[in-house]
Amino acid sequence: MEKVLKRIEVTVGGKTLTCEEGLSLGELFATAGIKEAVAARVDGRLVDLQEPLKEGCRVEPVFLDSPEGLEIYRHSTAHVMAQAVKDLYRDVRLGIGPAIEEGFYYDFDTPHRFTPEDLPEIEKRMKEIIEEDRPFKRVVMKREEAVRLFQGLGEVYKVELLEEMDEEEVSIYRQDGFVDLCRGPHLPSTGWIRAFKLLKIAGAYWKGDERNRMLQRIYGTSFPDEGALEAYLEHLEEARKRDHRRLGRELDLFSIEEGIGPGLVLWHPKGALVRSIIEDFWRREHSRHGYQLVYTPHVALSDLWKRSGHWDFYRENLFPPMDIEGREYIVKPMNCPFHIHIYKSRLRSYRDLPIRYAELGTVYRYERSGVLHGLLRVRGFTQDDAHIFCRPDQIEEEIKGVLEFVVYILRAFGFDEFDIYLSTRPEKFVGTLDNWERATNALASALKAMGLPYQIDPGEGVFYGPKIDIKIKDSLGRSWQCSTIQVDFNLPERFGVEFVDRDNTHKQAIMIHRALLGSMERFMGCLIEHYEGIFPLWLAPVQVRVLTITDRVVDYGKEVLQDLLKNDIRAELDDRNEKLGLKIREAEIAKVPYVVVLGDREKEGRTLSVRSKRRGNLGSMDLRALVDLLKGEIEGKVSGLRSEEEVKK
Repeated sequence: MEKVLKRIEVTVGGKTLTCEEGLSLGELFATAGIKEAVAARVDGRLVDLQEPLKEGCRVEPVFLDSPEGLEIYRHSTAHVMAQAVKDLYRDVRLGIGPAIEEGFYYDFDTPHRFTPEDLPEIEKRMKEIIEEDRPFKRVVMKREEAVRLFQGLGEVYKVELLEEMDEEEVSIYRQDGFVDLCRGPHLPSTGWIRAFKLLKIAGAYWKGDERNRMLQRIYGTSFPDEGALEAYLEHLEEARKRDHRRLGRELDLFSIEEGIGPGLVLWHPKGALVRSIIEDFWRREHSRHGYQLVYTPHVALSDLWKRSGHWDFYRENLFPPMDIEGREYIVKPMNCPFHIHIYKSRLRSYRDLPIRYAELGTVYRYERSGVLHGLLRVRGFTQDDAHIFCRPDQIEEEIKGVLEFVVYILRAFGFDEFDIYLSTRPEKFVGTLDNWERATNALASALKAMGLPYQIDPGEGVFYGPKIDIKIKDSLGRSWQCSTIQVDFNLPERFGVEFVDRDNTHKQAIMIHRALLGSMERFMGCLIEHYEGIFPLWLAPVQVRVLTITDRVVDYGKEVLQDLLKNDIRAELDDRNEKLGLKIREAEIAKVPYVVVLGDREKEGRTLSVRSKRRGNLGSMDLRALVDLLKGEIEGKVSGLRSEEEVKK
């Protein structure tokens, strides 16, 4: 007897359609005249177009120009790359291959040592697979059946992943003879992939744990068309030129030495000078904004961190304890408990609040070696940290004050675009739900009062409270996490942080954690890349380099150098017996903002021939004119630090 297919109602594109049960989503979209969808969202669940309709539902097409569509596109490209690698090399075992923010990667365990020369061959095989237009087929099976399947294929990493799963059923994807464990969804077929590029090779520990086997990771990216891919590759090349690790080495700013330890930064004289200028500005502005500067130790008894909660909630990022005279110490991961103890060193009145403590405090956190990255991810770094102790009725006003301060400081360094996120309660947290709600509402109210647009970042608050994160955008449009503001009811409760109120009773103070730059290391890395190493004049470690053409003018060069130094201009003299062209090129490479060239004519006329890196040849001028020009720029009249009034505009 022929089975009668049930008719079901489906809402798609704002219209309700009646169709037969079992119709695929791809067929449904074709019926509805919807083209170029790569997947679908069925009652909020992301699925492949091959998925059959089983009951009435609401269906939304997912297009390639959406974030979900692009992620599916790139994840499918990762599968194609994995198949190509399996086709080309023997004894390849698959790790994982997710889409990431700007592309994808796949981890491989193979005796073959990948080199950059292998990538074109892998790309060639990928293009063949794409041209064959192989469908991505989803198969659902019992977990035990999938374990047997991947055991038979020798895919030990897939077996390990399966054995850690709780689900009774799992999905695999096939494209011709290639099989992979995957939740999906994927593109309808490999032929949908139009433009891709393999980028680099790196090592990666299985599951990110250095105790596991090191795998080989191939990174790539893919885009819906060649034009978008070319634009991205140009962007990558620009980012490569700005890489702070390369520029830090070329400009002699900092180094990280294996003999010292991974993630521990050595600041060279020029880098230390830039950092010192930033820190001096930071201290001056904090004093102007009502903060008191403090200093705290680098180590403390582990009991302090147990009481604060870091021992329980942050243990994996703490360095191992040290035994000193039978007592357990650790290097500090945070500054906040120290600031609390300074606050508690005397009785505080409601009239004393708010109290704002600020510190450039160096902290130490155990980051796994695989995630360390130049100045951006280190193990020892200096936070531009501050803690505000206030009454409950002062919270919103203090947060507004911090937001104004953040915007002023970041704009002073040339950052005018921000993305702001309000991070809410995570799964693991301390404190009461009522306090969490009060803190979150205070942050949201301050943002609204300031007229600052923001997005909610659910579950990304710290364990002790919600937070505002401010990400700056650099000259390439990339986002950098710098500033953060966190409201904390928990630590004041744990440490008994109180004040005497108007009615002579003891009340619990509120604590606001905040950082404006984040850390000196990360902010310096960001600055280097933002300016491509060409710092604004007020930050440049060497503001002027004086070049002599002949030995006859060396004495005049020394005189000019001394005059510049007396006028607080950071200058140096290149009086080597070398060709002028070489000296100019070296000054260009060193990204010195101004170059002064001295020859017989300049010596005779007591003049200077001046070149600006940004504006080219400025011609001849006397020393006073040059000093006035430089001081005007340093004071903010051209491209240096602007006034607070200008910044606020």
